[in-house]
Amino acid sequence: MNLLFPLGLAALAAWLLPLLIHLARRHPYTPLDFAALRWLRAQIRPRQRIRFDDWPLLLVRMVLLAALALLLARPALTGPAPVPAAWTVVAPGLDATALRGTAEDGNWHWLAPGFPAVDQAPPASTASLPSLLRELDAQLPAGTVLTVHVPDPQPGLDSARLQLSRDVQWKPHPLTVTTAAVAAPPPRLRVPADAPGAAQHWLHALQRAWAVQAPPAPLAAGALPEPGEIGTWTRNDALPPAWQAWLRDGGTVLTAAKPTAEAAVLLRSPEGTPLLWQQRIGHGRLLSLPGDWDIAGNPALRDPGLPRSLLLALHPPPPPRLADAADHAPQHAALPAATPPLREPIAWLLLLIVLLFALERWMASSARRRVPA
Repeated sequence: MNLLFPLGLAALAAWLLPLLIHLARRHPYTPLDFAALRWLRAQIRPRQRIRFDDWPLLLVRMVLLAALALLLARPALTGPAPVPAAWTVVAPGLDATALRGTAEDGNWHWLAPGFPAVDQAPPASTASLPSLLRELDAQLPAGTVLTVHVPDPQPGLDSARLQLSRDVQWKPHPLTVTTAAVAAPPPRLRVPADAPGAAQHWLHALQRAWAVQAPPAPLAAGALPEPGEIGTWTRNDALPPAWQAWLRDGGTVLTAAKPTAEAAVLLRSPEGTPLLWQQRIGHGRLLSLPGDWDIAGNPALRDPGLPRSLLLALHPPPPPRLADAADHAPQHAALPAATPPLREPIAWLLLLIVLLFALERWMASSARRRVPA
């Protein structure tokens, strides 16, 4: 047992209170004068020993004060905790009732936020399964056996292999995937109609390299790109107010102007030279590709790998979301041993204090009844 607040034991000084009370409540001895004894020579009175009346009541009061001092010191119990029960989690989309069968023992829960019991309705969750498993691994006590039922192929993958602090019984179950992930189309670049011809020619060639068969028509004067399109501003001057408002509302603008000091480098050339910068403006993105967008005068635009690099920077492909569940079983990471949890017996101490107080009141009342009137 450890004490989280040892200074609370200073309350043991309150033991002086019941001692003083019991000393002050000693039954007084009233002297009586006898006529035949008043002329006797005074003798030295024998030394009297300190004697407490109602010593059981005194003992109960001192134990009560000791329990209060111990409560203030906040005792905490350490050591091996009870062996935790095994946990079984089922990913949403699987039939938990069929997997559980007739077994009633064990903790069966959904692999969803909050980890509800499988007796409840299957939750509709879009949370990542690896993230949920990491959260569950951090919550369960050490030594808990964890069994995980996941669909095969496994959805919700992230970039890192899952590592947990315990060995996991990984049980994939074949599940038919009815919907296939469709790759998003490449972005459409909208060019103002008054843009220079050389810039329009390079942007149209860029669109064709991105497999956009029919580049969109140039924007009319005063028109704005559609949602999801990338507006291109080929001049070095500031954006018009309408374009600035469209950018702050969540649009994306690619400009030939020089980047500001707050912009971050998004793409570099094979030699390491910065080519593309990005800056957040409100809810939108301002992309800067400074220079003249003319292939004849800008050798960087003639790089054969530039179209693909720009496409990956402007429109990165989504990470893979499905894979064989057996190939993505969690690995047992060599993590440092966790500190055993502290258990504070506050409830038991409070119950003991209440019982001692009730016993003290009963004994004090009985002692007063025994005192003759």
